[in-house]
Amino acid sequence: MSREYDFTSIVDRSKDNSNKWELMKVWNPQVEEGIVPFSVADLDMKIAPEIVEGLQDYIGNTVLGYTMVGPEYKQAIMDWNKNRHDWLVDPDWILTSSGVVPALYTAIHAYTQPDQAVAIMTPVYHPFKMAIQNTKRQVVEVPLEEDFPTYQINFSALEKALQRPDVSLLFLCSPHNPVGRVWTKEELSTISHLAFDNDVVVVADEIHYDIIFPGYQHTVFAALSDQARDNCIVCTAPSKSFNIAGLQASTILIPNPDLRQKFRDAQVCSGFECINMLGAKATELAYTKAGKWMEELVDLSVHNHQVLKDYLGQHLPQVKVYDIQGTYLQWLDFRPLGIPAKELENLLHKEAQVFLNEGYIFGANGEGFGRMNIACPTEVLVAALERMVEVLSKV
Repeated sequence: MSREYDFTSIVDRSKDNSNKWELMKVWNPQVEEGIVPFSVADLDMKIAPEIVEGLQDYIGNTVLGYTMVGPEYKQAIMDWNKNRHDWLVDPDWILTSSGVVPALYTAIHAYTQPDQAVAIMTPVYHPFKMAIQNTKRQVVEVPLEEDFPTYQINFSALEKALQRPDVSLLFLCSPHNPVGRVWTKEELSTISHLAFDNDVVVVADEIHYDIIFPGYQHTVFAALSDQARDNCIVCTAPSKSFNIAGLQASTILIPNPDLRQKFRDAQVCSGFECINMLGAKATELAYTKAGKWMEELVDLSVHNHQVLKDYLGQHLPQVKVYDIQGTYLQWLDFRPLGIPAKELENLLHKEAQVFLNEGYIFGANGEGFGRMNIACPTEVLVAALERMVEVLSKV
């Protein structure tokens, strides 16, 4: 597979205070040198040189003082969404946040009261539930239905949840982390109608919306219809697509002026309404200069998914490998092995030295599963699979 960029070299982050690598040391303080973790959704590979060189030039020719988001930033957002997602964005819709997770907290404060509830479809990215609990709202879980090798939405259960008088907000993960679904336009339209009919605002976390596998099409929630546009906020960021999460810059797109003003007011009350100037510049560089790098990242993820699927199918077929439609996160069902979740975790961490996110953190219906970040050099992935098979095949 010929690539223009370097997706074979690992950046050793063991001394960089990387969340992923530090977490690995907590899980196994005796972890061997050279082991690479597969948990947190960032990459241990070099980022696009266009971003590095652009930031170097920027820092060398500017003052790192108080800086507003300029028209170049907004134009980059508009062009990216038009060219990549067939979505025409008005510059007035564009707000910023230091991250999608902070935006979830802001949305809770903007659109709910303390006695209200927020619905989520589980298993799902665990900060969804944490944000609801930390802001003292009630969590309403709507379990997705297992339909191996994928998942489906239980629309009957979703409708029942959204009909609750205390539910005023729905956190939608699109594409869905961790199960890898890219929701169809029809599915999203049904969600939109149910939310609108029950006066529930949709917060669409679309942070993975660039990482879409061949044969699938992501639809931005706000682009569905006028109804959807006026009843949602769309949370995006270049952090997953370009591996720049540490720069903490997200774009929050809110077409409805009333929802936009409420969000802005909540940000002002929290004291966080601006983003880092380097994060803003990196976003602009990513969206205007590094599209080819991102396309090669998607190609790598597609290739690695097939490598993993083939390898486990041959050497550990009891583990069910879910299809990936979007994201570079592999959802694995270890339950057929009959190993209790905590014992499985211990075997992976201590003996196989394979560090995933355990499925139970995404909800009770994730117990016995694991989420593996497969956006890594293929040989690193294969080495981890070999260690996993060696340990788990003996149990």
